[in-house]
Amino acid sequence: MEPITAANEKFFIVIRGKSRKGFCRGCIGRVEAETQRGELMGLLYSSSAGSPKSGGIVRKEDTYPLSRHQAQLLLFVTSASKRLELLCNPQLFTAICELTQDDLVVVKHKKGHLPGLVKNLMQIGRKENKDDLHMLGFEVEFVDSDHNLSSKKPAPLPLFSAADIVQVVPSYSVPLGLCWRDGKCGSLNRKAVTRINSMPNIGSRVRQATENHTEQSVIQNQRLSTSHAPLEVGSMVEVVSNSGITVYGVIQWLGILGGKTAEWAGIELDYEVNGCSDGTYGSQRYFTCKGSRALFVPITKCSPDSRFVCPSTGGQTLKPTETPPVPPFDDLEEDAPPVPESEALSLLVGRMKGIQGHINSCYLDATLFSLFSSSVTLDRICQIPADTEQPISCTLRTIVNRLRRQGFVPAESVMNFRKQLGCDTFRTEEKDPEEFITVLFQKVLCMEPLLKLRSKRESSQGAYTFQIFLEKEQMGPMPTVQQLLETSCLSGDLKFETMPSCLMVQMPRFGNKYKMFSHIIPSTELDITDLLYNSPRECFICGSLAEFECLQCLPDRKMQPGRIKQYCTTCNTQVHTHPLRQDHSPSALPVAADVAVETPVPRHTMQLFAVLCIQTSHYVSFVKYGPDPHAWLFFDSMADRCGDDQSGYNIPEIRACPELGDFLSQSEEDLARSNPSKAPELVRRLLCDSYMCLYQSTDTEVSKPNN
Repeated sequence: MEPITAANEKFFIVIRGKSRKGFCRGCIGRVEAETQRGELMGLLYSSSAGSPKSGGIVRKEDTYPLSRHQAQLLLFVTSASKRLELLCNPQLFTAICELTQDDLVVVKHKKGHLPGLVKNLMQIGRKENKDDLHMLGFEVEFVDSDHNLSSKKPAPLPLFSAADIVQVVPSYSVPLGLCWRDGKCGSLNRKAVTRINSMPNIGSRVRQATENHTEQSVIQNQRLSTSHAPLEVGSMVEVVSNSGITVYGVIQWLGILGGKTAEWAGIELDYEVNGCSDGTYGSQRYFTCKGSRALFVPITKCSPDSRFVCPSTGGQTLKPTETPPVPPFDDLEEDAPPVPESEALSLLVGRMKGIQGHINSCYLDATLFSLFSSSVTLDRICQIPADTEQPISCTLRTIVNRLRRQGFVPAESVMNFRKQLGCDTFRTEEKDPEEFITVLFQKVLCMEPLLKLRSKRESSQGAYTFQIFLEKEQMGPMPTVQQLLETSCLSGDLKFETMPSCLMVQMPRFGNKYKMFSHIIPSTELDITDLLYNSPRECFICGSLAEFECLQCLPDRKMQPGRIKQYCTTCNTQVHTHPLRQDHSPSALPVAADVAVETPVPRHTMQLFAVLCIQTSHYVSFVKYGPDPHAWLFFDSMADRCGDDQSGYNIPEIRACPELGDFLSQSEEDLARSNPSKAPELVRRLLCDSYMCLYQSTDTEVSKPNN
């Protein structure tokens, strides 16, 4: 056992595995020692205090390492699921860990999402002994509806956890017009406030960045004020208040307000702001949106959204649908079929092809492209009867038809779709594909589960995706999806109640940080015959009707390791007379009385049609666009960018990937012996970064909407 000294103090969070000796998912602990078996012995910290509650043991591979600062921030997040959710958004979590005084943030509040300035980093709790760990939270001073600081009287500032922060704007990104930073604020440190080194004052490096950014902003604003295209309903704009706070939104109305003489704009903002309405001004309604999101200002106060302005155009405003120019799209009543194999390369391959990414949308872009560009399996969700159709169904149909007819969907169309998903975080935050799929199918489109899973306890449950759960020791170093699925189902005692039309299999990994296997081979064909509940199966040895199944035989190296083993009565007896298998416990399979022993067992297979991959928090996809083994495309919604982060747009790209077909066409034995490091670039990326494999069946009906 190797002890951990105070100088090498290490913290961790449990990210997977069942509760074991004191630890469960989302728990935070401090490493005390590490065993030779790869287990961590540590102290467990309570969710409500910084004192260690007890000790425990957890496998190292079930944990994710944390710095002391990260552990303190997460400890103040009381919900274990919220901790893991924040950890799955590394870009936001990193920004939160690096917050400095007077950084502008947007926080979750009972009144909605509110902007404010970080004033202090607070240590919560008392350190009564050496093992105690202070929790950390942020004091935030709100900005009122006029974008001035709201501290009209000295009062305790509200305290927020890291999970309450949904957006971070660095100090140097805020214009120098914030004169109240030194004036109104003054010194807000109270006796209870403990300022620590992780929140330093803004230094010369940041001031220099501020000056450079301000100079660029002045030049850009001068260009925009003299040469941008006329603003209209649908234009994406920004409004800067007298205090310098910038808000973004879409113009929903233009005209003359009652009692006014100049033209005004009604803007639907990206998030809620105190003092804004739901589309009314005075007693008159001009448009409809969510409460606290409608802002009315003179049109002269509006500027084109600088996030969509390309510097190389000399200041010309380019909305996503105009960058570069896209042919106008007329959404016909008839739905467009998937792009045929003969037309896919000419329509889809190239830059500014596919779905244009914008503000952390890669999870959604890659998922939609995978599901709808070349597959008809889930088209039924776009064919809901007109009398029951929701607005989001129309938006989705337009996206799908535009992708299939023109080969390109602008970011503005996808942003409208994201706004209709019913959750504000889908507009700006990073998400995982399974979260988007569940919200889309279950809560928005009211679809029946794509999967119906049953255990031997006769309990049945619905699901939209299938998460692989298994022990690493059960698999070889580079398993196939077929092996992973079979092992996971046997280990969890699960079967598919019916043949699914679409099966989305999540690989055993945790976001972009943890992978159980360094490489996984996507099986081009998935045989789920032996995973169907109460369905006839054939003996692994002789091919007769199987009556027994053995989980312990699964890794047997003498009998195709990694494959399900089921036997007839005779073969079951013979196999388990071997000395190495006499301690196995085969279980009986349900066999219908009317099934003859000699009856041939039909095989039920599914075809791989897409793979979602993640690398450094960015999702991409590989999609099969036809029956030819080489008909593979690689799609990245943010492959390149025109302009910088503040004034630019993403360039999506689709590339042909026939080399993937060459690789996957090899026999299973050759694939197992292959060296991924010597494979072509995109093939390596698929093997290393696979996150979810999508399979379809052509002989079953797809799921139907709930009535």
